Amino acid sequence: MSRHPIVKWAQRPDTLYITIDLPDAQDVKLKLEPEGKFLFSATTGPEKTPYEVDLDLYDKIDVNESRASIGLRNIRYLVKKAEYKWWSRLIKQQGKPPVFLKVDWDKWVDEDEESEGQGLGNDMDFGDMDFSKLNMGGGGDGLDGEFQ
Repeated sequence: MSRHPIVKWAQRPDTLYITIDLPDAQDVKLKLEPEGKFLFSATTGPEKTPYEVDLDLYDKIDVNESRASIGLRNIRYLVKKAEYKWWSRLIKQQGKPPVFLKVDWDKWVDEDEESEGQGLGNDMDFGDMDFSKLNMGGGGDGLDGEFQ
């Protein structure tokens, strides 16, 4: 019987970011269908433990513009939406999502924040700041020999 890996997701109006946390994944297979079907399978470990994910995404996707990247610790998918719009959820199924499905807070941007076109810290200008005048410690305090 197959297991479910942790699946994290975030979105923009035109794109879904889907990350599957599965270290040392082998025999990775992905099938995307235009109607929004997302199928993933892989094995991991010396016992070749099978993992799979079968999701009915909320809306249609553009299979030809979608991309995948297989890394040592995870598999990342950039899935292009067929229409430029925010989805209310990742999957069609209403109610509580499956326990293996999580929001990727590292990539998450709220709909109102995305329209501003600014991420955290993008509105700060450090051009005229002289960091050497901020007295951020180091030297002159007589502490150099205390911690060895």
